[in-house]
Amino acid sequence: MKGMTVVVKTVSSWVKMLIFLFGIYIILFGHLSPGGGFAGGVILASSYVLLMLAFGREIVERNLPLPLASRLDCLGAFLFALLAILGLILGGVFFVNFLYQKYLPGTSFHLVSGGTIPLSNIVIGLKVGASLFLVIFMLSKFRYDSKGPADKLASDPTIPAKE
Repeated sequence: MKGMTVVVKTVSSWVKMLIFLFGIYIILFGHLSPGGGFAGGVILASSYVLLMLAFGREIVERNLPLPLASRLDCLGAFLFALLAILGLILGGVFFVNFLYQKYLPGTSFHLVSGGTIPLSNIVIGLKVGASLFLVIFMLSKFRYDSKGPADKLASDPTIPAKE
């Protein structure tokens, strides 16, 4: 049996979506409250780490394959660079919040009041979440076995002991 006990698997399957939704909330409302893209991305990645600890690495790899996670990582970096270039082009010489000033003149403390800041939080959350997931997944996949070759031979019952 891969993973942990039935109790841990049951609780993890209930809690995983709440953690994921909390990460999305932290990303979307990061310009209004403490949080933002980095903290929300870490929370998103932690929901997959919880699944990895409870069910095993194979289940997580089926839910979020490595090529998709790598593409999300690259997409987050590309969108962040694109958003910065758009701010430079549309904002002039200074980096101006072009979205808020020209297209969404909202009032303070609303979701659209941040202009490009929520967009930046979304792409940073995507980048951080995918990167952290890939790092933790690769650490679990290529973990170091602490037993050396001599220890493995000594503990193998199929190899006869030398006298």
